[in-house]
Order: sequence, then structure tokens, then C-alpha cells
Amino acid sequence: MAALTGLRILDLTQYEAGPSCTQALAWLGAEVVKVESPGGGDPGRTLNPGYFQDSEYFMNWNSNKRSIVINLRDPKGRELLLELAPHFDVFIENFGPGVVEKLDIGYDVIKSCHPQVIYAQIKGFGLTGPYADYKCFDMVAQAAAGSLSITGEPDGPPMRPGPTLGDAGTGVQMALAITAAYAQKLRDGTGQHIELSMQEAVTYYMRTMIALGANGGTSVAPRMGNELDATVNLFPSKPFGKNDYVYIMSVTEPHWTLFCKTIGHPELATDPRFVDKPARNAHGAELKEIITAWTSQRTKKEAMRELCEAGIPASAVFDTVDIFSDPHLTSRGFVSEMPYGDEGKKIPLLGWPARMSKSSVPIDIAPGLGDHTKEVLQGELGLSADAVAQLVSAGVVV
Repeated sequence: MAALTGLRILDLTQYEAGPSCTQALAWLGAEVVKVESPGGGDPGRTLNPGYFQDSEYFMNWNSNKRSIVINLRDPKGRELLLELAPHFDVFIENFGPGVVEKLDIGYDVIKSCHPQVIYAQIKGFGLTGPYADYKCFDMVAQAAAGSLSITGEPDGPPMRPGPTLGDAGTGVQMALAITAAYAQKLRDGTGQHIELSMQEAVTYYMRTMIALGANGGTSVAPRMGNELDATVNLFPSKPFGKNDYVYIMSVTEPHWTLFCKTIGHPELATDPRFVDKPARNAHGAELKEIITAWTSQRTKKEAMRELCEAGIPASAVFDTVDIFSDPHLTSRGFVSEMPYGDEGKKIPLLGWPARMSKSSVPIDIAPGLGDHTKEVLQGELGLSADAVAQLVSAGVVV
């Protein structure tokens, strides 16, 4: 039995911040029913379309869920949702400001028909405060949380970080909050309202850099680029493509001694120019030239292997092809291929990082739009096949 078996979630989320949350919970064993709208469903289904009917973006964030389609703008559709809500522990949404109010499915409404509900909302700037009505996406949240300000070269402009911490980073925090609320509900039988601001969520990932240079909010933390000091930096490797680099973190003095030996220059460890960190930083240009000469004779994977086997923290700069073909990740089962459609297609998917000895949930492919409407309405509400067919005919469900 999976860890969260028994937790039932009615999922009205879209794009990434919400779906990343509910997918994480599904991978821990929760049952997730995704409620989508007619005419295309979650907008993420068509974001950057490619080889598959639904976008790879959607597939990456919606596995292990069931999909139903209800027209919430139709009074009958809204009524169906209110009938479904008490069958679930959690009701979660991440619509833009004012949407749930227009649909009249806010916390007070759902609580009135389901007093024990855990009602979760992800908003760009939260439900209160001067920015509460502002629309938000991942990079807007990251800009507002300061992550752009610390990313980039020291003398360059702020830079957009690659990972979507504003969305998925918020989603995982909401998953933790929901899990905690569910534990409390099992203990005392009560539900609660959870609200999470994307702006505030991203600041969680800012704390180290704030501590390294913000002085309690009295100064601006600097951009440092890739170089933290002379022996913590990015170095080029063969065949010198745009991602042919190895990142080396020779942080401690034992690391430095091992590093000198590994690159074939043990004498550097006692060289007055490099004898300690201040000296190495003062002669950083000379040191960078020596290290670059060594990495340039190897591929990034070769350099990584030699350094790591010697006990020095380092990694090749993995690109997205490297991730899906990496023998380490594939050997651990983190990368898997899932069948898709009836044409023998397969889609590679990345797994859930947490491995629990007594809770394992296999990955299922993301659902097609409305794949489970009939199943859910009949199973949860006891509707007959004819009743569902009438709702379909009336455009209330799909």
C-alpha cells in the first residue's frame, strides 16, 4: 500500500504550479481526479505541441491522474462539482485572481457542502495584499522573489534561471502543506484552508544567497555567475560544444590537495601562489589557465569521472539529451519509457525522486481529456449510463 493511499483529491489546477503538486501527491499514492473544461481542457495540453497529441509539457506534469470534463459555467456543471466535492478530501485550484469567485466555487461555498474539506489555493501573490489581483506565471514570481537578481554574470543584467522554481517549486511546497493538513484531518477530523503565494514560495529557495550577501535585507546580494572562487567554477572540455563544460567544486583544503594530485600537478598544493584560498583567488587567472589546460584534454564526462573517483565534487554539465540517456539515471529507473496511444509510440518520462521502502507507485501515462468522466460520475455519484449520456448531450460534461 502506498503512503497516501486513501487521500482523495479533486484537482482543478492547470499549467504547472498546481499540476506539479497533485502529481507529486499521486506519485505518493493519492487518488487524483483532474477536472477540466470543455474545448481543450488544461491549457498545458496544447503548450508547445510536438510529437504527441497532448504536449510533452502536459504529459510531464499529469501522470497518475484521472481526467473528467465538466462545464463549470453551466449551472448543472457547477452543481455536479458541488455533488462531487464531499467525496474527496482535498479541493485544489490555481486559477487566476477572481476566477473561483466568478464560478462561485470559493472556499466558503465548498465548505458549506463539505465541512471537512482541505481547500488549497495557489496564487501568484496570495489572496491578500497590494499585489493580490496581479496575474502571475513562473518567471514573474521568480522576478518578484529576487531569483533573477542573483542570476547572471556579475557585470551583466539579471538573468532568467532555467528551472521553473516559481511553478514546480511552489507545487511541491503545496504538496507538503496538503500532506500535513491530511495528517491533521486524520487526527482530529477537521479540514482547513491552505493558501500559498508563488512569490513567497520562491523566497524559500533564495535563503542561502540572501545569507551570503543580503546582510538581513540591508544590502543587495550580488550576482556571481558561475565562479564562486578560483577553484569553484565552470571549465571547458572536449569537443568544446555549447554544453561541453565540467563544474568543479574544490571547496576545502583536502579537496585542493587531491585536486592538484589528480590533475598531475601535486606541486601546486605547496606553491606560494596557491597555498591557501586567499592566495588562489589572488592568482585566479593563472590557476584558471592551469585547470582549463587539464579539462580541455578530456570530455566533460571523462573529467567528471576522474575528479569524482578521486573524491572531488564535480559534474559534467548535463544537457537534456544527457539526462534522458544517462546510465546512472536509467540504472536507477528514474528515466522510463511509457507507451502512448495506439500507434506503438513511447514517451520518455522522468520519475519521482523520493524512494520509500514501503511505498511504491508505478508511473501511469497522463490521461486523455475526459477519459474518466463516465467512470467517475457513475462511480462517485451513482449516475446511470443514460444520465451521463444526457449530460454529454446537453454539453454539461464531455
